[in-house]
Amino acid sequence: MSIEEETRTGSGGGQSDGDDQDVLGRLGYKQEFKRDFSRIELFGLSFSIVGVVQSIACTAVFDSIWRSSGDGMGIGLAMAELGSAAPTAGGLYYWTFKFSSPRYRKLLSWLIGYINTAAYIAGVASVDWSCASQLLAAVTISSNGAFSPTNAQIFGVFCALLVLHAILASLATKVIARLQHFYVFLNIAIFLTVIIALPVTTPKELVNKASYAFGHFENVSGWNNGFAFFLSFLAPAWTVAGFDTSVHISEEAKNAPRAVPFAIMCATILSSILGWIINIVLAFHIGNDLESVIGNPIGQPMATIFANSVGPKGTVVIWCFMVILLFMTAMDYLIAGSRQVFAFSRDSGLPFSGLLYRINSRTGTPVHAVFFLAFLSLLLGLISFAGPVAITAVFTMSVVCQYIGFVTPIILRFVGGTRFVPGPFSLGILSGPVAFIASAYMIFMIVVFLFPAAPTPDSQDMNYTVVVVGGTIMLSLGYYFFPVYGGRHWFTGPVHTIKDVPEDGSSFDEDGGISPVDEKMVESKA
Repeated sequence: MSIEEETRTGSGGGQSDGDDQDVLGRLGYKQEFKRDFSRIELFGLSFSIVGVVQSIACTAVFDSIWRSSGDGMGIGLAMAELGSAAPTAGGLYYWTFKFSSPRYRKLLSWLIGYINTAAYIAGVASVDWSCASQLLAAVTISSNGAFSPTNAQIFGVFCALLVLHAILASLATKVIARLQHFYVFLNIAIFLTVIIALPVTTPKELVNKASYAFGHFENVSGWNNGFAFFLSFLAPAWTVAGFDTSVHISEEAKNAPRAVPFAIMCATILSSILGWIINIVLAFHIGNDLESVIGNPIGQPMATIFANSVGPKGTVVIWCFMVILLFMTAMDYLIAGSRQVFAFSRDSGLPFSGLLYRINSRTGTPVHAVFFLAFLSLLLGLISFAGPVAITAVFTMSVVCQYIGFVTPIILRFVGGTRFVPGPFSLGILSGPVAFIASAYMIFMIVVFLFPAAPTPDSQDMNYTVVVVGGTIMLSLGYYFFPVYGGRHWFTGPVHTIKDVPEDGSSFDEDGGISPVDEKMVESKA
């Protein structure tokens, strides 16, 4: 069976919606997870990971989320199409292999597998670092500024959060799925609290006119206004992101070819709308002294806005819920990332793949992959001791690596030479234009995010994202081309893990059809 036929029969064609095991089997994998995620619960996980209110609270730029939400919709649409056609936990690197030309598919699949893994390492680290910072910010607010956390204290809380998240992310799939209902409720509740509390409590002297809220532009970066505008997109890009998270949970979702695009698009659309509303409310109630808000000793601009409006006690209460929301976001992000680690190890892409490709018999979840990802995120957090600019590079790295991982299969779908057969969710004739706009936006923003926050930087102000992202790419290439033991000598891309492999014991070949596979590998995977 060809790759096109596998997608056609497995993702929508004449297939029963509920027969997810057969869908996954035709993509080459046996069912190993329990499918306990409903469509709503999968949306809940994606929505929680975006976490609009708490994510905006972690950034100093509020007003640009509505400007980039349209591009985020385009990315979401393109990713939803791919997720509907081939819903597997491997996601980006699987699609890259599937749509690449035979000459480059193994190398490109390898690279995207590592880049996507790095994106989750950086993503988990950045969200947990934000959670630790916000938790200590609540202490600062409650002490009226008497307490100011050190970097070492933030790192200590960061490590404790990672350990706790690793434990919770190892729970049974059914438990994790049911928690998403509470997560959605709490996200909506804090949104309503913010948009009601600020207008009611903000002093009149801090309420801005519509001309200021919608028309004021203040540039404190040092760059010219045009380039500063694009640099401000990092905040919304970090906020409305994680378009592939539901894809990595697809092997635990019911009716995955429809549930995955539903989760991606509902989370993207709802988050963009809520983010737009939140930004309008903030713009009207931030006052007109932006520098004092950004430079307040609290260290958190959004917390400063609340403190000016609802007072210290009310801010502490609201901020405690912000911390809880960030805690849930980090947990779900770790869950999704662990499935990427599990899937890439299933295809023998990572070191220690034999250990990481294991399902715990009690929880039915990849516990080793969860703790492995949490440990690497902890190591990445050590970069914080190099200074605030260094930890900012972790935030930027998560976005840049995501965009590289997203844009590659989206483009290859059209230029790789393999025919794309859509699943139940399809854009039809709009697929090409949407993919072009989304790809152009991501490529442009990848370049922009590599620039420093201010012109003529010194070593303390330099943007080190290019170092960490470039280092990730170089190390993965070095591992791939390493003599004798490198990945090119044994990595074959996605392999069959089902017992009913084709009669000649084969998997995907260099031409997108069938090729010999090491029988021992197939047996061990099965």
